[in-house]
Amino acid sequence: MTDKDRRFEQANNLLRGLERQDRQDSVAVDPNQASQEILGFGCALTDAACHLLSKMPAGRRRDFFREIFDPKGIGLGVCRICMGSSDYAISAYSYADEGPDPEMLRFSIDHDRAYILPILREVLEFCPDLFVVASPWSPPGWMKVGNSMFGGSVQRKHFPAYARYFKKFIEAYAKAGVPVHAVTIQNEVDTDQEGLMPACLWSQANEMRFVAEHLGPCLADDKSGTKIWILDHNYDLWGRALSELEDPRVNKFVDGVAWHGYVGEPSRMAVVQKMHSNKHMYWTEGGPEDLDDPNLETNWGHWGVKFSEILNNRARCIITWNLALDEDGKPNIGPFSCAGLVTIESETQNIVPSGQYWALTHFSRSVRRGGYRIHSEGTLRHVWHSAFVNPDGSYAVILTNQGESKPVALVMPDWEAQVNLPADSLTTIRIDKPRR
Repeated sequence: MTDKDRRFEQANNLLRGLERQDRQDSVAVDPNQASQEILGFGCALTDAACHLLSKMPAGRRRDFFREIFDPKGIGLGVCRICMGSSDYAISAYSYADEGPDPEMLRFSIDHDRAYILPILREVLEFCPDLFVVASPWSPPGWMKVGNSMFGGSVQRKHFPAYARYFKKFIEAYAKAGVPVHAVTIQNEVDTDQEGLMPACLWSQANEMRFVAEHLGPCLADDKSGTKIWILDHNYDLWGRALSELEDPRVNKFVDGVAWHGYVGEPSRMAVVQKMHSNKHMYWTEGGPEDLDDPNLETNWGHWGVKFSEILNNRARCIITWNLALDEDGKPNIGPFSCAGLVTIESETQNIVPSGQYWALTHFSRSVRRGGYRIHSEGTLRHVWHSAFVNPDGSYAVILTNQGESKPVALVMPDWEAQVNLPADSLTTIRIDKPRR
């Protein structure tokens, strides 16, 4: 239970027997209607986040990692990293900054050895099964029109070199002890961010050609098994995702579609998945966009609603944006002022969780990799719901109430109860051995 008085604490007297008249306001769960398999929940370990975390006292950092990444804790198990600099970084950099190098002979991840790789390896101590997806914000500047990592687009003549760049990155990270399980072609393919930060505009035709003729064949010959996810941008580009997957040359190399939650409706993910049932949907970015939000630390209801909508529309994972930033949303070389999943206060090194953190905790603590989302039904004012079955056969039902306190009937084929939902709350019901 999370509400104004509690932060993911066990609550007593939430459940009682269900009388016939209680069934009007109900959520019905059907374990026989299973949907997508769950990959997990996590966050982005950007250059900025890793830099902040590396400056923390080692003992305090390890306690924090144990709390959030250990399967006995919150159990975050999915992580997004940056292939080169994003906007949340100390400086702009790539792994091939010294001018044209088509064969990638001077490729180097030395930048990441200072604090990014050490942080990732430390996380892996607590979560050995961490699933890592890597996204570039920009190719090296010399590959682009304008010769800069800030804005612009990649030149097609450099596609072969850029495919080698991906392969070199995957190989170098594996050698450094961090396997990369998936890559996206580009963070946010449909914007160059007006040249204000590392970014790159990819046309649909260019993304398709790069996957079909270069990156796909390059990684198909690789033994890493690294998957390719396309788009890595907002819901409103669902038509583009459909078009790309309709091309068999692209389709055969693509595992799924990566989505961001800033523009459009999450229902578009379900549309794409229905049209391409053998492809997977992944939610790879979204976080607090307003650093000055007075409800930043208490808006768990807002995020509980979003997370339910994302999962109820076929996403296999939820990856939030920066794990950690300071109280000013730094380090940041770009134009956007976001907050982290947690804030690390500059003076005290205290860790302050956001409302998003508490919402993510409800899902990650209760829903494990290899489980499945199952059907839940019920239209209740201000109440959202998602239901899951875990690999051990237990069930988890997560209820978000953004209204006043209210009783809700929770009904399964062989188990039922009335749940008392406090105002502005997230409630997780765990059912180990369902029985009437």
